[in-house]
Amino acid sequence: MEAYAINKGAMVAPRKARLTVDLIRGKKVSEARAILANTNTKSSRLIVKVLNSAVANATNNLGLKEEELFVSECFINPGQTIKRIKFGSRSRVNRHDHRTSHIVVKVSDGKTETVKEAK
Repeated sequence: MEAYAINKGAMVAPRKARLTVDLIRGKKVSEARAILANTNTKSSRLIVKVLNSAVANATNNLGLKEEELFVSECFINPGQTIKRIKFGSRSRVNRHDHRTSHIVVKVSDGKTETVKEAK
């Protein structure tokens, strides 16, 4: 079975956050937490919160064991771009974009859910 968590509008550029997400894809939850704890980036601090939320969703809502969970799917989508101004040379104004991200982490135990048919 599978559980997931999403952080929408995270204030980190998607291009930078994807570098960190690539490190934990397919790893066990304990390994992923260790990797994120030893990675010194802003995105790792945001991703570990989403990972902990996905694990909590799996254990509390679906009754899965935390030791059996692994990161089955994780990705970063671009969010809304916040546009700001930056003063340029020769009295001009340039645009300075603050990019945001949507962080999605899915954890699974590797077992498929069986559906019983009613007769």
